Amino acid sequence: METKAKGEIIYSNPEGLHKNPAYSQMVITKGSLKTIYIGGQNAVDKDGQIIGKGDIKAQAVQILNNLKIALADGGASLSNVIKWNVYILESQDSRAALQAFQEDMKTMSHPPIITGIFVSSLAQPDFLLEMDAVAVVPE
Repeated sequence: METKAKGEIIYSNPEGLHKNPAYSQMVITKGSLKTIYIGGQNAVDKDGQIIGKGDIKAQAVQILNNLKIALADGGASLSNVIKWNVYILESQDSRAALQAFQEDMKTMSHPPIITGIFVSSLAQPDFLLEMDAVAVVPE
């Protein structure tokens, strides 16, 4: 009888690095895991309409909804996300978007690692931010 190795996901905040409850410093994966890579998501609904023009918080909510749809299709949820990249239009105040993200992140047992990057423009002039994600699911 063949046994399948199980995967392990370790969230770590090493001594000597800042500990913040909103994110982890590193994630280590081992064993049998399914990895899901989600490309940059913008505040566009299923009909291609931009949601929240001029409102970064509304756009953040739509982006999270899009990420949840993609994750579900891959057999995952927000709790499986280990890495976010957030691209924020440089003229925007990121605090409103981060508040929207934190509402969903409060449900995560382990916060992911996060990179926030200010950019001069995104693919469409009405986009105020974009996110991509990496999720892992033990098999």
